[in-house]
Amino acid sequence: MEHQIKNKGFNQPTIFFQIPSFLIKKPTIIFSINPTSIASPIPPKITMNSPILLFFFFFTVFIHPSISSSVSLSISSNSLSKSNNSVTIRWSGVDSPSELDWLGIYSPPNSSLRNYIGYLYLNTSETWRSGSGQITIPLINLRSGYKLRIFRWSESEIIPTRRDHDNNPLPQPKHPLAETEEFGFGSGPGSRSGPGSGPDQVHLALTGVEGEMRVVFVSGDGRESVVRYGLDPGLGTDSGRVVGSRVSRYEREDMCDSPANSSVGWRDPGFIHDGVMVGLEPGKRYFYKVGSDAGGWSSTFSFVSPDNDSGETIAFLYGDMGTATPYNTFVRTQDESISTINWIARDIESLGDKPAMISHIGDISYARGYSWLWDHFFNQIEPVASKVPYHVCIGNHEYDWPLQPWKPDWAMYIYGKDGGGECGIPYSLKFHMPGNSSEPTGTRAPATRNLYYSFDFGVVHFVYLSTETNFLKGSKQYEFLKRDLESVDRAKTPFVVVQGHRPMYTTSYEVRDRPINEKMLEHLEPLLVDNGVNLALWGHVHRYERFCPINNFTCGSGPVHVVIGMAGQDWQSIWEPRPNHETVPIFPQPARSIYRGGEFGYTKLVANREKLTFTYIGNHDGEVHDAVEILASGKVINGEVTNTVAEEGRRSDGNNRGKSGETSFTWYVQCAGVLLFCVLVGYLIGLMSRTKEVVVANKEWTPVKTTEEA
Repeated sequence: MEHQIKNKGFNQPTIFFQIPSFLIKKPTIIFSINPTSIASPIPPKITMNSPILLFFFFFTVFIHPSISSSVSLSISSNSLSKSNNSVTIRWSGVDSPSELDWLGIYSPPNSSLRNYIGYLYLNTSETWRSGSGQITIPLINLRSGYKLRIFRWSESEIIPTRRDHDNNPLPQPKHPLAETEEFGFGSGPGSRSGPGSGPDQVHLALTGVEGEMRVVFVSGDGRESVVRYGLDPGLGTDSGRVVGSRVSRYEREDMCDSPANSSVGWRDPGFIHDGVMVGLEPGKRYFYKVGSDAGGWSSTFSFVSPDNDSGETIAFLYGDMGTATPYNTFVRTQDESISTINWIARDIESLGDKPAMISHIGDISYARGYSWLWDHFFNQIEPVASKVPYHVCIGNHEYDWPLQPWKPDWAMYIYGKDGGGECGIPYSLKFHMPGNSSEPTGTRAPATRNLYYSFDFGVVHFVYLSTETNFLKGSKQYEFLKRDLESVDRAKTPFVVVQGHRPMYTTSYEVRDRPINEKMLEHLEPLLVDNGVNLALWGHVHRYERFCPINNFTCGSGPVHVVIGMAGQDWQSIWEPRPNHETVPIFPQPARSIYRGGEFGYTKLVANREKLTFTYIGNHDGEVHDAVEILASGKVINGEVTNTVAEEGRRSDGNNRGKSGETSFTWYVQCAGVLLFCVLVGYLIGLMSRTKEVVVANKEWTPVKTTEEA
């Protein structure tokens, strides 16, 4: 059934007039009076019986009338059953349509007109020039209703200071034309609770204990919800086992900065449920669903329980994926993330009854303080995260804010506002990783969790690090890493993989990141080398790059470092020749960089007790673009270079990795001193020799750019 509201609240003439200051005690105010609109009531104690107001009324209506139209707006349904159901919006009667006319998406429905969650221009419809058209978009359950509104907008009304992250002007809701009625989501099969309260955003995680699997999901209320699971796909009330769930949530006041704690960015996150399935037999397919009879049940999902005695490990790994939205919003979203998830879903399906896992190493949703983007992210990954455990480590876009507790002098320009004021809170509560690592935020907010941890999965020992909190010698994280690597049982797990967000090695250095690269090399690299780490994976740079087995910038031995931040985010300079310098790349590729590419995609790890194979799969074709093999003996196949030239800037002594506190900024000071000395010497020589000034003809040239500018 199609529900139509004809220009609800906006179809009557809107009357603008100014009340003289002598009639009221407060300063002059501009009122907008719409006789049928609740949104613009007549102020108390001022009636239309006043002769002065009647004068202004008739003057406004007959001399300066506002635009009035018979715009109609309709939706295909006012009740959606589950996230990603689509709604079709139809409109007609828009006079003199403009390319800037737009559709605003609001949730909750009573949000301020400026606080939309997203927008689409009406010219998205092929028939918009006729004043009529339609748009179909999928929506997700935000545990609150929706309302859609269409507006007229013109170039003269662009506000220069209101722009999105791509510097595009944000639409202004000054001239509403029509709005729909409120609509939303039900609560799931069998629900007896309010709209939108059913379970959603289901994802799995390992606990670090054999025979267990954690499941986390979100609901619109805090009522008791359970996890029902078993080997029977039917999961009737008399079959399987049932475990309860722990409930948590966070509030707007827990956020540390804007936009996360502002009316623009904040939306209620719902209630986070956390349950653990226990007593699982290894290598078996289990079926499960979450919810309750009162609040409704999720669909039935399934997973294959880990089997650490199987002698095989399969994992999908990437960083910096983000999420996509079917509309424009305040920040850039990552459309390519859809392809990444679709290809991984294909690969998981092809595994049959083999267990697998996913590793997402930082820059998770790119919500950056706009909380509904977390909802989009978890809905987007649910098709894979409900089937295999989904593991994460923290990145700058989940955590960084101006007052974060650990911010040494050398990191002044590194740790900024990339987290959008979230200070790790959504990341900490929406995920629950093994271990108990945490750091206080220094505010009323709960401690930041899921910072560093490890677990065995098949024949691989996986370690996760935080590059956003203290990792220097003497820190809790450093001591954890040292103890963990020294205690690995290589007979049980012959391969060790370490992961973190910011890279230790990359040829796409950003100037502001260099101090942290240096500190990681100084403090962390010796631990990785001394303990025989096989593979080190990093994100942050939104490209793929694989290095030789490396130690202290020298190829030959050490972990294979790979940057895998190419899963969705496209904010990164690409490696390509510069204009008029076709043979000189923007980032010259040194010998230590074996393979690098700009293709979006993900990586796949397959290991047995003799060999680990690591492949890079591109999104445009789903095929392997790069591969490296690491034997249990430590030998790397397809990882060696024929010319291991010592690179400029390499430390000559592997044991002398810099004194504590030294950064690249000290080099700036040294260079400045040398330059000043040379200038003085040249000046003195000039005075003594009094030689003629030599005039050198100017030459036009462009220096080779070897590093990425911030």
